[in-house]
Formats: sequence, structure tokens, C-alpha cells
Amino acid sequence: MNNEEKITLTADDGEPVDFFVLEETRINGKNYLLVTDEADQDVDGECYVLKDVSKAEDAEAVYQFVEDEKELNSVFQLFTQLLDDADVELQGGWE
Repeated sequence: MNNEEKITLTADDGEPVDFFVLEETRINGKNYLLVTDEADQDVDGECYVLKDVSKAEDAEAVYQFVEDEKELNSVFQLFTQLLDDADVELQGGWE
């Protein structure tokens, strides 16, 4: 797993939260990121799927957590296939 790319999101309370990008893909014109909250590849962390919801006028990318179960399942399955050959084990209750 390569956690070199770090993104920082701002939580609802205004606090910064760091995530480490495991993989990214584009589906139906939308960019998605698979991120983890753990920088150390030897430590289990939580994985999240983020969707880029930026508008053309946004200076920076705007991401939100994918919460729709159907969309989450579809994107997570694609990420599982993309990471099949990588040293990453994805476990989740999405299936």
C-alpha cells in the first residue's frame, strides 16, 4: 500500500482531518477516492469512499463521503478489483 498522497478535509466542526489515498478512479464522469485514516501500512485503518462534488467555480476539490448504499457498493467493488494485485486487504460490510 502506498500512502504517499495525503488529503486534508475539514470536518463539520471546522477541524482538519487527514486521509491517505489508496486508489482513485473515475466513474460516469465523477472522481472517486478510496482513502484510509491510517498512514502506517502495517496498522489496520478504516477505509472510506469519497466523491468529488466540486463545481467549476471551486478553487479546490470538494469531497463528500459516499453514503448511498448502492453507489457505495458499486464503487467499492471497483476499488476491490483495482487493488486486487496490490498489497492491500479490503474488508467491509458493503457486500
